[in-house]
Amino acid sequence: MFADLGAALASFGMPALAIVLFTIVVRLALHPLYRAAVRGEKAKAKLAPEIQKLQKKYGKDLMRFSEESQKVYEKNGVSMFAGMLPMLATIPFFMVIYQVVTTPNPLLEGTIFGVSLSAHFMSSFEWVFFALFGLLAVVAYVTVRWQQSRMTTTPTPGFMTGLIKALPFGTILVAAYLPLAAGLYLLTTTTWTIAERALLYRILS
Repeated sequence: MFADLGAALASFGMPALAIVLFTIVVRLALHPLYRAAVRGEKAKAKLAPEIQKLQKKYGKDLMRFSEESQKVYEKNGVSMFAGMLPMLATIPFFMVIYQVVTTPNPLLEGTIFGVSLSAHFMSSFEWVFFALFGLLAVVAYVTVRWQQSRMTTTPTPGFMTGLIKALPFGTILVAAYLPLAAGLYLLTTTTWTIAERALLYRILS
């Protein structure tokens, strides 16, 4: 199946562009799920101050804290898992894309700036990889800055602060060990993600 899909994308004649366009088409198809996720996240964020008060009140009594938190969510018509389920529903789609850009197929036989889409950084050290890493770093930096701006309105546990700063840059390490095609996919989808989330947080009530 993955080989057939890769062959279909390769038939467009520009494999690198096909990866970008295919990723965008998939992200557009998943947009309603992301809208639902952001609505859920914003609904939970409004209740965060109240949940924090419960956490201070009940301290280490996790059972009571969980029960009281559930009452708050139910009272306001918000699910404790708001924002999570729509995101989980997108996982199968990204698994398919991942297989297409990492499993040998006709798509990976293409090139970008003369470098094979199946090439790995650790075995080639081509300049294209350094350009890719630089762009991924820019996207990661923008993502961190945006997430930090959200922390001013949404309380965040201390241990999460470090993760928020580090995780976006993990895409560079991933791209260093996967084929160039996968790195191109990562650049496209992470750029789309931060642009989409920033827009949705601004326009959704």
